[in-house]
Amino acid sequence: MEVEPMCIVENETEGSRGDRKEGGKRGRKPGRKASDKVDMKAKLERSRQSARECRARKKLRYQYLEELVADREKAVLALRKELEMYRQWGHELDRGRIPEGLHTVLEELGSLKREKSNS
Repeated sequence: MEVEPMCIVENETEGSRGDRKEGGKRGRKPGRKASDKVDMKAKLERSRQSARECRARKKLRYQYLEELVADREKAVLALRKELEMYRQWGHELDRGRIPEGLHTVLEELGSLKREKSNS
């Protein structure tokens, strides 16, 4: 079975390159001047310094967040402990007993109320 060659002969000269407009200055430049190399070295050093500073800021930010989380966890534990104490007091009061420490808390609350009313 023979294949006939396609008739594209007239379009071959006008291919994709012939129809395109000139792109201007594309591609690599033939060489760099000495001042360009110095500028590139300075640019690289600035970039490295910026990256170092960025890493330092990131480290400080994470340290701050870790401290914040630790403080919040301590606060949560203290609140849970206080809640458990109040639950125990509730059970004691339901049984007809007066729990230890209730009088001191009530006295503190009473003194706070007196201070607020005097102000």
